[in-house]
Amino acid sequence: MSKKIKIILFALIGIILIGSFAYNYVMYGGSRNLTTEKTNFVVTTASITSEFTANIETANKKYLEKAVAINGKITASNGNEVILDEIVVCNFKNQDSSIKKGQMATVKGRIVGYDDLIGELKLDQCFVIKN
Repeated sequence: MSKKIKIILFALIGIILIGSFAYNYVMYGGSRNLTTEKTNFVVTTASITSEFTANIETANKKYLEKAVAINGKITASNGNEVILDEIVVCNFKNQDSSIKKGQMATVKGRIVGYDDLIGELKLDQCFVIKN
């Protein structure tokens, strides 16, 4: 093989390796176990949404990607999604049969963002810590 072909082959292998490591990091490296992770904040639905509506940039810096326990009334539940006080959308990894519409509950999850058009706060990796 010529020297030029070897260089191209090694560069191609290097790019493939770097790409596969980057893919694995993005897809699996950021996975967290919120059940064992310390809760950063314990809030109510009203207090946290008022912070986001008052100043979304400040609230994002404070809460985004953090483990938060939110207390509120369950206003809807379908499958793996639970809505607290009609403004906090919690996506559960596993369906929780103890969740009943109308009951008060404290849900722990990771804040993934606030939709200011709809006025909804979104959490994922949620589970009930008290109901």
